[in-house]
Amino acid sequence: MASEAAPKVPVYSPNDLKSTTDDALVPYLSTLPQPYTFKQDHFKTNVRFALGYSAVAIAAFTFYADRKLGWEATTSSWVIAAVVSYFILNSLLTYWIWAVEASEVFRGKRKSGETIQYKSASDSILEEKEIESPFTAWFSADGTFHPEPLRKWLAKEINVLRLAAQETQKKTGGMASVVGVEETDSKETKSAKKRR
Repeated sequence: MASEAAPKVPVYSPNDLKSTTDDALVPYLSTLPQPYTFKQDHFKTNVRFALGYSAVAIAAFTFYADRKLGWEATTSSWVIAAVVSYFILNSLLTYWIWAVEASEVFRGKRKSGETIQYKSASDSILEEKEIESPFTAWFSADGTFHPEPLRKWLAKEINVLRLAAQETQKKTGGMASVVGVEETDSKETKSAKKRR
């Protein structure tokens, strides 16, 4: 992100402020140093897309049938079934978004099996807390997003992120604060270690 300009959003739009903040979580949690990095789980997003695109495909099909076959042909039982299917899929999609996803911003796992909620591999909750901070803590007055204050606040509030920040500090001497630390063992380094 060093080569890109920091994103700017309207400061009086809570939706834009929240979306920008939510979007910053994925790259942050995915680039933490090992063993703290989280791999994003796309299952719920995939289900949402499948429901939504299926409903859109049915709507497109019935529109096409109406245009090509005319109004009389669209009163048949297969078109009525398609319309009913569309409404069922749309209802399921609405339920999925509001009840199942329920404002979930990120779902992921560490290699050791913990999830970001923060559960262990055996589904026991390791840390669960509600944290709150004003958007002004990481957005400037002109709407420019500053990821470092957000990351520091998250590291202060969530234990696993605190440990990851300490590991990053150790590995970089505090130099890699904006991006995560990637493992530096290249293939050449690994093969040199094996030869010794």
